[in-house]
Amino acid sequence: MCEKRRFSVVGLGLVVLLLISGDILGAAQPTEAAQDGFVPMGEIPPEDQLPAAPLLVAAYAIVWALAIGYLWTIWRRLAEVEKELADVARRVEERESVPENG
Repeated sequence: MCEKRRFSVVGLGLVVLLLISGDILGAAQPTEAAQDGFVPMGEIPPEDQLPAAPLLVAAYAIVWALAIGYLWTIWRRLAEVEKELADVARRVEERESVPENG
């Protein structure tokens, strides 16, 4: 990749990063309710309440299922490699124990 192109890709990446960080910082500004002080949960209007608990549980369940599935596939592949290694060790022993005709 030529030097000018690399510089423009890095510059474009920095611009995108600055735009994203501006959005994140803008979203991090306290809301009007937070500026007023503590508001009990019963007094928050339904449109401001987030029904995130089911989504959070689903996200964690998916991540754990993927992690367990990945570890299971690694375990299976490792068992297969161990079998092959034992087979190779057995073949080497058999080859060394047979006297050569010479």
